[in-house]
Amino acid sequence: MAVINWIAGNFIEIFGAVTGILYVFLEIRQTIWLWPVGIVTSAVYIWIFFTSKIYADMSLQVYYLVISILGWYWWSADKRPGHAGGNEESLEKINKLRVTRLTFRTGVALLFVFIALFSFMWLVLTRFTDSPVPIRDAFITSLSIVATWMLARKIYEHWYLWIIVNFVSAILFLTRGLYPTVILYIVYGIMSFAGLSEWKKTIMTLSKDA
Repeated sequence: MAVINWIAGNFIEIFGAVTGILYVFLEIRQTIWLWPVGIVTSAVYIWIFFTSKIYADMSLQVYYLVISILGWYWWSADKRPGHAGGNEESLEKINKLRVTRLTFRTGVALLFVFIALFSFMWLVLTRFTDSPVPIRDAFITSLSIVATWMLARKIYEHWYLWIIVNFVSAILFLTRGLYPTVILYIVYGIMSFAGLSEWKKTIMTLSKDA
């Protein structure tokens, strides 16, 4: 009975964790349906983080909503005649973007973006909110923003950022008592290594075809 009551009391968070795991699985598979699933997951976690006073992560979910719409568009922009269809193979064929490596110039630009975002969020959280974890919240949020943009552009190295984000997030959410979300981010972290491996295979295949 206690387990049933716990599930009932944490249903929204559990639902968000399940859709979040599905999101990363679809990301690893490079399937375009990751974006609508991401929209649902973000909407759920806007509420969860608001009620837990993790404000930077809450705002991050709003960003995820926007970037999910853009990513959906970028991944499906090249709808060439003769490749329409509902199966995964067809979706891959109409996908204009290919997995690429991070260039030095883009890496430097993203580093400056990260530093600027982190500094700004840390300042805002410290001075204008009652956040109990401003540094960690700002770090996770700013790094996640960069990683999500890299994902939307299909840059391979975004997986390294997710590995860092996921394990730091698991520790943060543990301190806030968000146990289903802790499990979610541990699974995220493990799946990030799988994503790193799978996307590397794609790069190697593209290199052979070039």
